[in-house]
Amino acid sequence: MKFIFLGYMASGKSTIGRLFAEKRGLNFIDLDAYIEEKEAMSVTEIFKSKGEIYFRKQENLYLKELLQLEEDFVLALGGGTPCYANNMNVLLESANTLSIYLKLKITTLFNRLTKEKSERPLVADLEDNDIMEFIAKHLFERGYYYNQANIIVNGDDKEVEILVEEVDRLLS
Repeated sequence: MKFIFLGYMASGKSTIGRLFAEKRGLNFIDLDAYIEEKEAMSVTEIFKSKGEIYFRKQENLYLKELLQLEEDFVLALGGGTPCYANNMNVLLESANTLSIYLKLKITTLFNRLTKEKSERPLVADLEDNDIMEFIAKHLFERGYYYNQANIIVNGDDKEVEILVEEVDRLLS
């Protein structure tokens, strides 16, 4: 089984995904890191030098490439991945694949993103009081895609270990 974690930035996709993979004895793949390795440059550099359209095309290509692998693994998507090209349909139509949406409240995401603002290019240049509105707008736009996931897990107010156990229990 391929377990695909999706959700907004700072929702814990990589953290929860990595721990879940360890628990299940599976390989963990971060889609953005995979793209960076294949393209030999960071996501930020790809956006700056080749543009978002190029990035989204490559993201779709590499997602399909990974989903065609025979092995089972855990994959953490970028926050926007499900919302572009036909990525959500690709996930839902792929055999032996289960998507998990880590859903968090706007306030939880705001608190996380303001703490790690410098590491998040999409919000790095925003004032703190603009981040809440930015998240709300994005979640409104992206919710349609996120909510199509096979499983939706509320990640608010839960320790990482508890959340991993909850996901594991839901998928057993």
